[in-house]
Amino acid sequence: MIKVGVTGGIGSGKSMVCKLFSLLGVPIYAADEKARFLMEHDAALVSALKRLFGEEVYLQQKLNRVYLAQQVFHDASKLTQLNALVHPCVAKDFDLWVEHHAQAPLLIKEAAVMLENKPYDHLDKVIAVVAPEALRIQRVVKRDPQRTEKEVKAIIDKQFPENKNRALADFIIINDDKHLVIPQVMQLYQTLYQLATTTA
Repeated sequence: MIKVGVTGGIGSGKSMVCKLFSLLGVPIYAADEKARFLMEHDAALVSALKRLFGEEVYLQQKLNRVYLAQQVFHDASKLTQLNALVHPCVAKDFDLWVEHHAQAPLLIKEAAVMLENKPYDHLDKVIAVVAPEALRIQRVVKRDPQRTEKEVKAIIDKQFPENKNRALADFIIINDDKHLVIPQVMQLYQTLYQLATTTA
């Protein structure tokens, strides 16, 4: 078995790439979605978040995402503390998920935050999905009409730079509406599957 990370900034299309791998039968662990789930269902994590951000971080047992975003977006120390609580919880859940899929030759972990914090040493390979910034902004505004271009640009500016993702990743998928994505995914799938079966 080999474990592969798929990462990319907002609007890059990493979720779409993972859906293509899923259609090929590869189990996908969506770390960002799982983090949101755990922040509402893991009792120890819920208690820790309430201690850090106050009771108002939850509304009727649901995570108050707007309030949380306001707390961490302009406060790097609070964001660091949030990550220190959430990341170990997700990592433990991921390990259990890997055990559950022990028979699969190839597993994929999808996460926006991957290469910058070096939690990726548990992964055998990393794929970066990349796209021009202007196109990424256009995609997100179309997907989430409540967000302005300025807001999306601010998010991108706070994320890990794409050139660093490119430099650190083992493979690159270009999703710029010019290069066909499906052939890139198919070729990578064949490469990774061969690697998984020859190292098993």
